[in-house]
Amino acid sequence: MPLLKFHLYKGRSSDELDGLLDVAHDVMVQTFGVPAEDRYQIVNEHAPSHMRALDTGLDIPRTEKFVLLEVVSRPRGTPAKVAFYETLCSALQEKCGVPASDVMISFTENSDDDWSFGLGRAQFLTGEL
Repeated sequence: MPLLKFHLYKGRSSDELDGLLDVAHDVMVQTFGVPAEDRYQIVNEHAPSHMRALDTGLDIPRTEKFVLLEVVSRPRGTPAKVAFYETLCSALQEKCGVPASDVMISFTENSDDDWSFGLGRAQFLTGEL
């Protein structure tokens, strides 16, 4: 936990997808301090006609490498989120060739009672996590 949902244009290779997922996970571990085995990621690939990602008038260019990342997480605090944004953009540029202008991130926060990792239990509430 957190749960990362990637929205991408179709066409990346398996190696490119693995790189994106690995980089995002490494940055999450680094900036949020979550355990390395705490990895939940979903990739959604879209035809260009099925996804629009404009720049809200900020003059940010977008390409076919665009990544929209939804992060569902317990509250993290502003400094941790800002560190995540900056570190992820830098790492994606360096390791995956994705420019920072092609990275959009949105957080949805929830609480401990919003998670069950299986077995019909709320592990944050039971103390198992």
